[in-house]
Amino acid sequence: MINIPKASLTLLFGLLLSGFPSISPLLAQTNQPISANQNNEQLRELLRQGRKYVDDGNYSQAITLYQQAATLDQENPKIFSGIGYLYSLQGNFPAAVRAYQQALALEPSNPAFYYALGYNLAHTGDYSNAATAYYYAMQLEPKNLKHYIGLGVVLLRQKDYDKAIEVYQWVLALDPNNQEAHEIMGVALLEQKRTSEAISFLENAVEKFPGSTELKLQLASVSLAQGDFDRGLNLLEQVERRDPSNYKIQMKIAIILEKKERYEDALTAYRRATYLDPKSIEANAGIGRVFLAQKDYLGAIVVYKELAELAPNNPDVYYNLGLALKGRDRKQEAKQALEKARQLYQSRNDQEGVKKVDQLLKKK
Repeated sequence: MINIPKASLTLLFGLLLSGFPSISPLLAQTNQPISANQNNEQLRELLRQGRKYVDDGNYSQAITLYQQAATLDQENPKIFSGIGYLYSLQGNFPAAVRAYQQALALEPSNPAFYYALGYNLAHTGDYSNAATAYYYAMQLEPKNLKHYIGLGVVLLRQKDYDKAIEVYQWVLALDPNNQEAHEIMGVALLEQKRTSEAISFLENAVEKFPGSTELKLQLASVSLAQGDFDRGLNLLEQVERRDPSNYKIQMKIAIILEKKERYEDALTAYRRATYLDPKSIEANAGIGRVFLAQKDYLGAIVVYKELAELAPNNPDVYYNLGLALKGRDRKQEAKQALEKARQLYQSRNDQEGVKKVDQLLKKK
């Protein structure tokens, strides 16, 4: 098995991983039977009402009732796992992590709890601990492919491509026709710039899985990188025709076009993505980057000021806002934005981010 590396927690905003298929969390654990004390009518009633709220989609109220139930039965791990699942549905991943940790403290040999913990840790950006959680799930349940796939995605985000490929090989040993494993392998080869190997692999994979949007996008990206624009654009058009309202597809197309410096086309794709998800930080940030590349500093300022409200703790937003303000010669405002970016990079122990801010602040 793997020795999990203590890798950097830097988020992979690369060519293909933005929007890479994430691993679904544990199936609705709130529907699992919970072994309540049969003599405790209050506990049974709380669990009954909680399930009803879950069925109605009222997750906040369900969480409240399950938390009350947890105070009455503090030794029941499934109550805590149910709370974790509901927090995950709400997108409150730090709270979900805490709940699953409580469940595991009570039942440390449950692979499903480790899997769910890994999923939620990954969504908080804690990829190192997420990988460890998936690793424990694999140890406890070595034939369950979803643990390997989860680990593979996390390793990609850690940029540990050799280990990701190793996981891919394990998955294929268990299931030679696993599509997700091929998608992981494709990303790993592309990010390692093993171009000729990637092209050969992806051509075979696309033929094997003609319905895989991810594999076609990967082949499109490497085709564009090699200057084969006809094939690259043809593949992009195929996936867009198949699902024109898919936010992730629009984002991947936009990222590819941005990397090829086809800024007007990238801007169109990013705007389509924002139409599908108006509050998307990634799509709006893409528009801002394109404006910066085009030296449309005023447009970039507007975008990044709006993003600062949506993502007030994102240092990249303030860094790029500083760049845009500097481009308009608004030096004092630029300095304030860059100092904010520096503070946020420092809080994340991102020394590369701190360094690039310091370099920019030194420039007149």
